[in-house]
Amino acid sequence: MTELPAPPTPPHGHQHLRGLRHRHKGRPSLPRAASSLRVTDNQDSSLFTMSSIKIECVLRENCRCGESPVWEEASSSLLFVDIPAKKVCRWDSLSKRVQQVTLDAPVSSVALRQGGGYVATVGTKFCALNWEDHSAVALASVDEDKRNNRFNDGKVDPAGRYFAGTMAEETAPAVLERHQGSLYSLFPDHHVEKYFDQVDISNGLDWSLDHKIFYYIDSLSYSVDAFDYDLHTGKISNRRSIYKLEKEEQIPDGMCIDVEGKLWVACYNGGRVIRLDPETGKRLQTVKLPVVKTTSCCFGGKDYSEMYVTCARDGMDPEGLLQQPEAGGIFKITGLGVKGIPPYPYVG
Repeated sequence: MTELPAPPTPPHGHQHLRGLRHRHKGRPSLPRAASSLRVTDNQDSSLFTMSSIKIECVLRENCRCGESPVWEEASSSLLFVDIPAKKVCRWDSLSKRVQQVTLDAPVSSVALRQGGGYVATVGTKFCALNWEDHSAVALASVDEDKRNNRFNDGKVDPAGRYFAGTMAEETAPAVLERHQGSLYSLFPDHHVEKYFDQVDISNGLDWSLDHKIFYYIDSLSYSVDAFDYDLHTGKISNRRSIYKLEKEEQIPDGMCIDVEGKLWVACYNGGRVIRLDPETGKRLQTVKLPVVKTTSCCFGGKDYSEMYVTCARDGMDPEGLLQQPEAGGIFKITGLGVKGIPPYPYVG
């Protein structure tokens, strides 16, 4: 078993569901000299203001490892998962209510499905998830020869394929057997293609606005990579690194893209999201959050001007949880000065 290495120094870069319940829960880089921090006590949320940027914990969910935020425009809701808790959650931004579904295996990502319902990666299965009748059906399985593996992050590409990668299950936070994962995609006809293996922790992924480049993160490489991408076939090629994370940024995790074609990367153990220019390889902006274990991000809201960030609390000691009471919550960031794009639905 291998413990996560220290980040490099600069320079750079048929599953059944149980239990559905409701409950209330309660552009340019900003110069540091202009930044301020204000904390306002609120029964259900705290508001942090850094210049024009506001960071609010909108849901104290106490996720062990919150991940895969996806905005559902039709319901004005945010979908997300809690991987080790085996939960898919849906937070209604209007009513502030949460619904959740508990599965029988770790659920690592969720996505919209054309025609209604959702798809999710559950254990080592791609599954169809029907929220209304609380059922899930396996569409395909991967890594059947690796009993200790599970899926991790996943996302649908512009052609409606569901890309997702695997990893070895952690025996403890940040402890896992390396090079056990692979990257796959589920096509609309439910066949699966494997792109490559020897992956440590398959993580963030997205596509360029012209659909010619695929961006990908294998967390322990401490790199954001790019591939040439063929929209028609789904093939990827010509892998290269476009950004190496600096020491204080820690571990690259989930990722999304904005309408200007810039990438936003959540930094696990770094307590931040960073904005990158994939063409120049430069970091354009850093937004720090009041929690350390930031895991993923997406744009949402009625005009996709809000960013939602998930985070984790597993691996934190009692003192750390006392200092970061919102760890495992869902954060909303406004005032970024840029919008995102709607998520693509799986077409199968």
